[in-house]
Amino acid sequence: MIEQPKSQESLRKQLLQLPVLVAALGYLVDMYDLFLFSVVRVPSLKALGVGADQLLPDGIMLLNWQMAGMLIGGIFWGVLGDKRGRLSVLFGSILIYSLANIGNGFVTSLPQYAALRFVAGLGLAGELGAGVTLVTEVLPKQIRGYGTTIVATMGVLGAIMAYFVADLFEWRISYFVGGGLGLMLLVLRMNVFESKIFEVVKERQVKRGDLMMLFNDRKRFLKYLQCILVGLPIWFVVGILVTFSPEFGQAMGLTEPVVAGKAVMLTFTGQVFGDIASGLLSQYFKSRKKVMGSFIALSLLFVLIYLLAPLKSLSMFYLVCIFLGIANGYWALFVTIAAELFGTNLRATVATTVPNFVRGAVIPLTSLFVYGKGQVGTLNSALGVGLLTAALAFIALYFMEETFRKDLNYVETD
Repeated sequence: MIEQPKSQESLRKQLLQLPVLVAALGYLVDMYDLFLFSVVRVPSLKALGVGADQLLPDGIMLLNWQMAGMLIGGIFWGVLGDKRGRLSVLFGSILIYSLANIGNGFVTSLPQYAALRFVAGLGLAGELGAGVTLVTEVLPKQIRGYGTTIVATMGVLGAIMAYFVADLFEWRISYFVGGGLGLMLLVLRMNVFESKIFEVVKERQVKRGDLMMLFNDRKRFLKYLQCILVGLPIWFVVGILVTFSPEFGQAMGLTEPVVAGKAVMLTFTGQVFGDIASGLLSQYFKSRKKVMGSFIALSLLFVLIYLLAPLKSLSMFYLVCIFLGIANGYWALFVTIAAELFGTNLRATVATTVPNFVRGAVIPLTSLFVYGKGQVGTLNSALGVGLLTAALAFIALYFMEETFRKDLNYVETD
């Protein structure tokens, strides 16, 4: 066990130690790449010769390939993180997505683009879960919420940085920048140490990283499912409402075209403040659940405003994107709870697979949205999918355990 610090100065020193900073910078690069595609989707597809009528379906296809890679990568990196250690994931994942990012800058055809988005997804899948797992295990429980808030906030800044880099440079150069940043961070990670909690468990004869343990016990499976469902509203907003904001702007009858990159940047600017606020509020109220419930309700409110209010100007549309981002700022809490709900021998598996299953849920959500779009129109279809994700999140949160004061030095048993 890590000794509890005795003063505020000691708390700050613990909070700003190297594993926390490296995990935060890694997530910055991770989110840069993840949302760079949303920013450069239209210009990159046009450069590859895709017609205007195919920008949405081909964009969804590429997004789905990326998310499929994240689903598979989430399982691989999660299991590896519990079997071999958190650091093995932090090294392997950043190398793969950095090289894939550079490769994206060289694509000349749609199949190449799809293949490299899949590989990038494989690499991106490991970063957040391994980073949050390491941070929750190296920090004392009274400040680990602050640590994961730092990680999540830096990640959101990466998404904002993607907009500004893409605005300054051609889309291929933007991919090269992301790859280069990742390779630079790889060098910094050489000095990071492994979690002591994990090292103790590794020396014991304990089953680690066994994915089937999440499914062969009913109570454990329901906890796992709850973790996934509470995150669905975040990726409904990001993966559908924001990524395809130009199409929503058209459906609303806006006279000026919506710039997807700007919508992404403003949404994630809002999420920076939301992540900071949700993290601080959870520490103040000493509850993850109460704060998360408030943010899910706030997210639903602004989804309804986005889809139902008569947004007649581009400035009002972008303003709503900012508030959607603020309401989506419970990503740090969502991943922290996933890490805190499970023992050390399954923690990396859960913390890595859960956010990637939420991201991967974009595949059925976009499929449902596209099907409904043909039946009831763009706005009504999105409304139906949004209400569904919010309902599932509220039900899951109601049955979820409060984890704020939970001691993480324990293991799951068969």
